Amino acid sequence: MADAHEKTEDPTSKKLEQARNKGQIARSRELSTTLVLIGSAAALIFLGQSIGGALFRVMQRMFTLSRDETYDANHMFQAWGSSVLEIAGPVLFYMVIVTIAGIYGSIALGGYNFTWESASPKANKINPINGLKRMFGPNGLVELLKALAKFIIVAVSTYLALRLFSHEALHLDMELYPRNIMHALELLGWAFLIICCAMIPIAVFDVPYQKFKHDKEMKMTKQEVKDERKNAEGNPEVKSRIRRLQFQAAARRMMQKVPEADVIVTNPTHFSVALKYDQNGTRAPVLVAKGIDELAMHIRKIANAHQVPIVESPMLARAIYYSTEEDREIPEKLFMAVAQVLAYVYQLKNWKKGRAKRPKPLAKELPIPPELRR
Repeated sequence: MADAHEKTEDPTSKKLEQARNKGQIARSRELSTTLVLIGSAAALIFLGQSIGGALFRVMQRMFTLSRDETYDANHMFQAWGSSVLEIAGPVLFYMVIVTIAGIYGSIALGGYNFTWESASPKANKINPINGLKRMFGPNGLVELLKALAKFIIVAVSTYLALRLFSHEALHLDMELYPRNIMHALELLGWAFLIICCAMIPIAVFDVPYQKFKHDKEMKMTKQEVKDERKNAEGNPEVKSRIRRLQFQAAARRMMQKVPEADVIVTNPTHFSVALKYDQNGTRAPVLVAKGIDELAMHIRKIANAHQVPIVESPMLARAIYYSTEEDREIPEKLFMAVAQVLAYVYQLKNWKKGRAKRPKPLAKELPIPPELRR
């Protein structure tokens, strides 16, 4: 059986968002370093001859200054300015490529995230005990193995690159100047690229490891998930009490409207709906109160106390209850059935006052559409 404090649950979206705000996201330094190095090598191959040619022209200009130019400040500043302009273009282009590679390498795993909280000083970062735990823990062992692997792979790739280009490098002195300089830069660029590509296996291993490590750190215990859900949704007992109080308040408001109703239609025991029809105020009868079971019985008690007519029509009571909300007019499809009930009630009132004959009993089957029958 899993320990209650064991982190076995997947992190919630709130936990991940809080961790992201703190800067706790998956990052791979090996991926970032590899992309920067490969980008640098590719830029060196692409721009090597441009940079070499610019440096050659700068040195040629500087080493051919006349005696008068060396003693003239204006000529010296002009020479410096032309040198900077000569080399600025290819160097800036090289820096842009390396910068793009560095930015992409940083956000390739975990995405873009900017927060000041990760940069704020924390005591646990400078705690020597925590540092020893990181050094001699599982993560420290993995970092040690990665360092050894990088050393071996880079050493082997460097040896292979030297073996591959050694023949051409040894014959550079036989080429004409400045062609030999350009050729040397080309060899350095390709050798650098081969050595940098040796970092790819390390990055391929480090990316899933960092993701696994981050997911493991974000795991939560069952109690943490339960507490977070409780904080997010509210205490179930408190919510239940609030719903009960809201229901009681709504029920009291409805009970205050029952004496104003023109008729109470019942099931006769399980459902009760109170209807009021103001010929000058509304187009159709309005449902002022409704309830089932105990609330239905309470509606009937108030109706009896205030001499509000009660009519038994099970099908109509259920149809009105399920199709109409409080303080809303009844559906148009129930107009005919409710009109018959109200007509019966008005005739009954007139009969009790001696103004009319006793009305015929209300029809047991009222015109209720099939889709409203419950």
